[in-house]
Amino acid sequence: MHPMLGGMEKREAFKMHLKKGCAEEYRKRHAELWDEVKKVLREGGIHDYSIYLDEETGTLFAFQKVSGECGSQDLGGEEAIKKWWHYMAPLMETNEDESPVSIPLREMFHLD
Repeated sequence: MHPMLGGMEKREAFKMHLKKGCAEEYRKRHAELWDEVKKVLREGGIHDYSIYLDEETGTLFAFQKVSGECGSQDLGGEEAIKKWWHYMAPLMETNEDESPVSIPLREMFHLD
């Protein structure tokens, strides 16, 4: 459980798709993740958040622990997240609202 929040912690994983040739720019932008986005994620109970890239397919695999009610992909009502999605939209497959197309993944195994 996240030390700052009560409730049950859950693990979430999802995949997204990066456009060809955008890997380094995607990595660079995330290395400089805006403080306002970090704050929204943390206040939402999202932590231990990692994103991995399958270089062959451009598939991004994301994993996060969530202590709040929703994961990062559910925070589109937050202004900082809207701005971040707009900033990232040229690099990835997106929905009409510029949110990344994300496909939830079902956990099949976990070992603590």
